[in-house]
Parts: sequence; C-alpha cells; structure tokens
Amino acid sequence: MKVAFICTGNSARSQMAEGFGKYYAKKLGKDIEVYSAGSNPCGYVHPLAIKVMAEKGIDISRNKSKSLEDIPLSELDYVITLCEDAAETCPFIPGVDTLHWGLPDPAKVEGNKDEILSEFRKVRDTVEVKVRQLIYDIC
Repeated sequence: MKVAFICTGNSARSQMAEGFGKYYAKKLGKDIEVYSAGSNPCGYVHPLAIKVMAEKGIDISRNKSKSLEDIPLSELDYVITLCEDAAETCPFIPGVDTLHWGLPDPAKVEGNKDEILSEFRKVRDTVEVKVRQLIYDIC
C-alpha cells in the first residue's frame, strides 16, 4: 500500500502527515509506504513543523520538500490533499483513491511567536488524528 500527502509547498502540513503516516504504519505493523510532495514545493521543511513534530517524538528534520515528480504517482493507492490549491492542481491518477482534508496553513498565520507556534500545534494535532484514523481504515 502506498499513500501520498499532497500540499502546495510541502513544508508543513504534508510533512507532518508523512511523519505521522510513517510513525503509525510502523507502530501498527502496517505495510504502508508513505510519501509527501508539493504542487509547488518551497524547497524547505518549515522549522516550526520540525519543532512541533519533535514535541511528539517524531523527527522530520531530515525530510526534504519534494515535487509531485519526486514520488511514484502511478504506484499510489491513496492521495490525500491537505489544501485547496493542491486539491485543484493535483493530477488525476486513474485507480487511485483521493481524499481531501482542507487544513489551514500554519505557515500563513500572522501574530507573535507564541500564536504562530500554537497554530502549528493545532494543525499538527488535527493531522495526527486524521492520519492515525486513515492508517487504521485502509489496512
């Protein structure tokens, strides 16, 4: 089973989803390969995404921001888009189940450091719940 989480920049939401996907697949003994990519990758993983995932014991500091061409699109079983732009620009892949989770982009939140960090944590926690349920449901 192969699953990809797609977002625009592949810097926060989809990176967190990839981290949780790999974590829960391993923890639950599921044979799932997990990928993430961006329809317009920004070239880096957001430092606050790395920080809030580390708070959960998941290290995404070595992850890279990837484009759709960097993952095996034709081999995927599931594609999950995490933002409106990705839902609109993600190519149609015959035979692939596509889900859409419209999540806010924590990297676009304005405010002081604590407010921005709080938004990253909220999105992280939402992503964790959704990914964990997905892993239970698909295998």
